[in-house]
Amino acid sequence: MKKHRLLFLCLWVLSLISISFFGGAVSYGFFFGMTLLPVVCLIYIICVALCFKIYQELGNRNMVCGQPEDYFFVLRNESLFAFTGVSVRLFSDFSYVEELPGDTEFELLPGDEFTYKTRLVCKYRGEYEVGIREVIVTDFLRLFRLSYPHFGVIKALVRPKIVRLEELKGMEEFQTPLHRETFAGMEPDILVRNYTEGDSLKQIHWKSTAREGKLLTRLRTGEEKQGIALFCDMTRFGRKPEEYLPVENKMLEALLAIACYFAEKNVGFSAYYTQGGTVRKQVRGVQDFDDFYRSVSMVDFGKDGDILNLVGQVTAQGELWNSGIAFFVLHELDGRMMEATRKLAAGGMAVVLYVVTDGDISEYVKQGGGRRRIIRIPIEEPLEGRL
Repeated sequence: MKKHRLLFLCLWVLSLISISFFGGAVSYGFFFGMTLLPVVCLIYIICVALCFKIYQELGNRNMVCGQPEDYFFVLRNESLFAFTGVSVRLFSDFSYVEELPGDTEFELLPGDEFTYKTRLVCKYRGEYEVGIREVIVTDFLRLFRLSYPHFGVIKALVRPKIVRLEELKGMEEFQTPLHRETFAGMEPDILVRNYTEGDSLKQIHWKSTAREGKLLTRLRTGEEKQGIALFCDMTRFGRKPEEYLPVENKMLEALLAIACYFAEKNVGFSAYYTQGGTVRKQVRGVQDFDDFYRSVSMVDFGKDGDILNLVGQVTAQGELWNSGIAFFVLHELDGRMMEATRKLAAGGMAVVLYVVTDGDISEYVKQGGGRRRIIRIPIEEPLEGRL
């Protein structure tokens, strides 16, 4: 376009020189023609913008992240003059089409239409605009270009995808019992451990406390300790969709992948997250997973999703100590979370922290070990091999 503008400018200057030095009807006609051409071009692209019609349709607006859906758009000329130099741009931040029209410019005679069929894929979970973002009209001399937003936008409601895992990384290190062990006909031996903040007062063994001079909590070898707790941080940390959508999408993928792994093995677990308050979802097997998936698909990340408050509430209610292992899906790791999980590990619980971030958390990873494992999950990389 710059070349066309430069060429037109040279011709206009040449016409100006011709009337200055030669005059005559031809010179003046050439000058006025070159002067009026830009006005005609501007009127043309305005008429195209007002008369041009675009229709688009998505096969199903309820989509699953990563799964293609049929999509098409129709360009139609319903005016009495021909259109040329018309192209479209698609939303590309959170979605893409499998076959791009690229910078193709369409030419349509009066009454003509062009249908472009392809498939559209959404990259992240959430609700956002897809399809045609704007229309671009270029005049026939390529002097001007007009871009304007397409007002018939489509919003897709995208659910997170389910990643099925063959195994969970790190589980073999803990050797956590995933089946219920019973000790029929036996009175379980009473063991004690140091009191941890948040333990139920009902579980304190007062005789041992008096003897040792410090608070001690009952720990029974025969009680059910194979329970699994699954926590997810629902705090939104950014304002722009391009900041928070990729992270939230990967966090929910990780949450569902862990849940699906245990559900398919018919191993029960309790999932905890915040949604205007503490939410506890109990999944006993495959039969409960669909309901859990629907609930997780509809969650909203917000400012009230403080994971530390959530852990504190669950611990204070005494539910957490029925679990042998606790999984945490986080978007950041700090000293407070490290201290909270250290207390859980000190209380005899195995802890796995999955941190969805592209940042460097190597210093925290070094503090893992023993009954606590810290794993970083890059935002754009597949979960397979990471979980």
